[in-house]
Amino acid sequence: MSVEVVTLTDPSSGGEAKIAVGYGFNCFQFRLEHAGRPFDVIWSEPDFEVGDKRASGSGIPLLFPYPGRCRGKTLSWQGQEYRLEGDDGQGNAIHGFVLTRPWRVIEQEPQRVVGQFRASVDEPRLLDCWPADFCVTATYQLAGHTLRSSFVVENPDDKPLPCGLGTHPYFSLPLGGSEAEACRVQVPATRRWEMIDMLPTGQVVALEQAEPLHNGLVFRDMTFDDVLSALEFHAGWCRARILDPQSGRNLVLEFDQNFRECVVYTPPHRQAVCIEPYTCVPNAVELESAGVSSGLRVLEPGGSFQAEVVMRVE
Repeated sequence: MSVEVVTLTDPSSGGEAKIAVGYGFNCFQFRLEHAGRPFDVIWSEPDFEVGDKRASGSGIPLLFPYPGRCRGKTLSWQGQEYRLEGDDGQGNAIHGFVLTRPWRVIEQEPQRVVGQFRASVDEPRLLDCWPADFCVTATYQLAGHTLRSSFVVENPDDKPLPCGLGTHPYFSLPLGGSEAEACRVQVPATRRWEMIDMLPTGQVVALEQAEPLHNGLVFRDMTFDDVLSALEFHAGWCRARILDPQSGRNLVLEFDQNFRECVVYTPPHRQAVCIEPYTCVPNAVELESAGVSSGLRVLEPGGSFQAEVVMRVE
């Protein structure tokens, strides 16, 4: 049985975006037209909307209240322990609570949809899994060749809310050309987090491929699953690109300064590349408790923050 899906359309460009409201509010399709022919910007497994595929493996999974891995399956916070979810295959929790669950549509127009997930409303048992109630509101808006996503994170509880937000887009390769491996990927970062068993040690080291990645690293030379740091922002925005030399198309990904880190991941199937803005480092709570600045947000009761990600094809 398929989950609830909302489709956004833009008649001016022939653009279409599909969001699986019933499966994490995942935008699993962003498709554009060129010369009367459609091409996919976002990659997902066939029939993702059925709801039986791996939630973190397609489309644009939304990661909250922790993006990436947390060590083990238990969170320790202010003297209490909380049971986490997800399994990375190595015994660690991964990617939070909201990417597999149904959201609610609270606003809808032909080119815009707003979804919301609040723990106490949508799955009250999560109140035993995290230190405070939380509310995430996500908006997708399609205009021409641009898909804009904005996020509001709120603490509706009377206790502090530790949290981090991440988006995990799978960008389809190639972008209308014939060879994925010939595409180039640009991400303006100069540092990376040292990892052991896929968890950050707390040390930030030089990114060996910083210059070629900044200028455009050929996809055939990329094998990544790295948390990049020291990102370059201009006027409050970080800009990454994917360039398809055969079609002449460029995909531009921009995200604001609320996103402090960026994960770059090359899936084994080589049909996509992930460029993932994160507001904090994976395993942020443990790092912060060890005195490492991890980007962890701790929202006081009634507190909130906003973040924005924009993708467009040129």
